[in-house]
Amino acid sequence: MKDKELDIAYFLSFCIEQYGKKHRLSGDEVVSLFDRYEVLPYLEDNFEVLHT
Repeated sequence: MKDKELDIAYFLSFCIEQYGKKHRLSGDEVVSLFDRYEVLPYLEDNFEVLHT
C-alpha cells in the first residue's frame, strides 16, 4: 500500500471511529450507515480538503 493510500485508510478509520463514539454506534453500524449514504467514497474523494 502506498503512503497516500495508507493515509486515506487511516483517515477513513478515524472518521468511522469518531462518528461511532459520538453516536454510540459500533464500527459495523457506522460502516453500514456510511455505505448506505455513500459517505466513504465522499471522504476518500475529498481527502485532501478534509484532512488539512
